[in-house]
Amino acid sequence: MLKKVGITETDASIVAESLIQANLEGVDSHGISRLPIYMKRLMDKRINAAPAIQLEKSGSVLIVDGDNGLGHVVSYHALTKGMEIAKQSGIAAISIKNSNHFGAASYFCQLACEKNMICIGFTNSPSGIAPWGGKEAFFGTNPIAFGFPTGNDMPVIIDLSTSVVARGKIINAVQQKDSIPDGWAIDRLGKPTNDPKAALEGAVLPMGGAKGSALALAVELLAGVLSGAAFGPYVNNIYNEEETDKANVGHFFLLMDIKKFTDLERFFQSIQNLLKELKLVAKVPGINEIRYPGERRKREEQMRKKMGIQLTASLEKELAEIGEQLHVKFPERLITQSVEF
Repeated sequence: MLKKVGITETDASIVAESLIQANLEGVDSHGISRLPIYMKRLMDKRINAAPAIQLEKSGSVLIVDGDNGLGHVVSYHALTKGMEIAKQSGIAAISIKNSNHFGAASYFCQLACEKNMICIGFTNSPSGIAPWGGKEAFFGTNPIAFGFPTGNDMPVIIDLSTSVVARGKIINAVQQKDSIPDGWAIDRLGKPTNDPKAALEGAVLPMGGAKGSALALAVELLAGVLSGAAFGPYVNNIYNEEETDKANVGHFFLLMDIKKFTDLERFFQSIQNLLKELKLVAKVPGINEIRYPGERRKREEQMRKKMGIQLTASLEKELAEIGEQLHVKFPERLITQSVEF
């Protein structure tokens, strides 16, 4: 479907891999469920299917203009160039403007880990979080992600929203007609709500109260202000049918080539020792294992590669309808095997 709307095969593969990887790791809110809105915005030209991405290098700094391309595509090409810079100088700082939603930040951290690099990633997003003490959405959910290679196929991957929960999970709840737990969000009047629609009209709460709000501000300054992208309430929402302007999402990455800091094998040995010690810490009652960030993702991936990715009936319907418009048939055999959840 992506190729049908003008995306190159290479770039379509990047997007597909990113979305499927999110589902394999159990991050369904950032996986295939996002494809319908991407397709709609590509088809109505609110996202550029063939961006002329500009990459401007200045020492260890890479300044990127994404030309309103899909965030996955823009970030992948920026990171690829950034890793070349980091190999030479040991570190690369990448600022990106004129981009769009880039899916799960963890995907880009994993790409860096495969090259034995540490990655820290930030992105802003349409207003979703109320600043501490406020009742209106202002900051995006503004995730922060870290990736640390470990010398094996299970890197340390930390990917968290500065909100109590990723906004994508609330969007999923709307699609699945579910309620949301206490403490996730407030409605337009600033009152707690379990209604996901009211939550989207109101605001998601920052994690850790004032601390989460402060982190959201820091991400906004790096990904939005420093990069020259939109910030706060000026980041347009691709889910809003009334908006016509580009989203102008901003991203910011830091890459560090471990070999420029220390011996690579010594680093791997040290991080593995740290993780072993971490898992040996005395556990509270009811906990059988202490896991480090990234372990659950890898185990979920191994399981889903055997069991498959489950799609909701509503998502299948959306995909089939868009496919029909583009003359791309939805596989019948998958429809019969799907499971509602």
